[in-house]
Amino acid sequence: MSMELEVVPAGLARVLEELPLVDHHVHGATSHDLSRTAFEELLGESDRPVPDWMTRFDSQLGFAVLRHCAPVLGLEPFCPPEEYLARRARIGAHEANRLLLGASGVGHFLVETGYRAEELLGPSGMAEASGAPADEVVRLESVAEQLAAAGCGAGEFGRRFAEALWERTGDARGLKTVAAYRCGLDFDPAPPSADEVAAAAGRWLEEGGRLRDPVLVRHLIWTGLERGLPLQFHIGYGDPDIDLKRSDPLLLRGLIELAEPTGVPLLLLHCYPFQRHAGYLAQAYPAVFFDVGLALTHVGARGSALLAESLEVAPFAKILYSSDAWGPAELHHLGALLWRRGMARVLGEFVLEEEWSVAQAVRVATMIGAENARRVYGLGG
Repeated sequence: MSMELEVVPAGLARVLEELPLVDHHVHGATSHDLSRTAFEELLGESDRPVPDWMTRFDSQLGFAVLRHCAPVLGLEPFCPPEEYLARRARIGAHEANRLLLGASGVGHFLVETGYRAEELLGPSGMAEASGAPADEVVRLESVAEQLAAAGCGAGEFGRRFAEALWERTGDARGLKTVAAYRCGLDFDPAPPSADEVAAAAGRWLEEGGRLRDPVLVRHLIWTGLERGLPLQFHIGYGDPDIDLKRSDPLLLRGLIELAEPTGVPLLLLHCYPFQRHAGYLAQAYPAVFFDVGLALTHVGARGSALLAESLEVAPFAKILYSSDAWGPAELHHLGALLWRRGMARVLGEFVLEEEWSVAQAVRVATMIGAENARRVYGLGG
């Protein structure tokens, strides 16, 4: 990757190009070939079909694919979508994954496996395709739903979920909750009683479906805190299944304060359009960390503006890198590339304006790109 940005001091550009990133929240790359329709559907967060009068290539993300992924597959930048997809089909998903994941320069993947995992490469598959280590992040709601599917009485749900979680996470690096999707973040932050959990479990097990009861979501979160692994929260931007106004991280303040004695790191993921709210929480509470993954890929050429806002009030030791890529390996590659380019622009301007030294810029880039995640998740290196 060449920065080709006049504002970037050479030493900073070199560090950003060569830095082995830690992608602390990512999903697997698609393990099978994709039709044009399937590929385009994965270029957005909407769960609705793409109208026949438009293409998702006409977006910041679509333009970024044609600009930055085409050369990785041996094509000229800005080639037509038809040419890009034809090339992708010729080389196949396995080779596309190898090229794009390898070109990302990610040095470690933390792979969340709780959503349609059968369609994606798991941690071992990601490691094989990329040549970089990959570990697992376990979704709390998935463990609970698997327990229910295997058969579990309401009265024993609380105890058996804890047992299942400990067993399921023996080699995991972290946990994740999608409470923002299931019930919103405006839930009672206190741990529920055993009687409340049993009653809520009885209602859920009788009705079936996805786990949405806020009492059970609270139980999962507090059991996760007892497990002691870093706990990730989906925040903000996502598909239409989420009520965006109920996914503001400020709604978690009560839980953050109650959970503080545990010392468990709380990772706020994505955060758009609440990145400034997340930054406030990160500077106010020692256990809170955040990233601007997912949105960074979708804003494309506007990534530097998003990154600049994330750097406003939060201590730099509290910000991490993630792509939240799910599906096409283009998203894994672009997450890393757009982060590198955006950070180069933002930090380069700080240096040229003589607000920061080059050494400070290099240190912050290294912290956010890799060192903070290695410390939080105990990755070493």
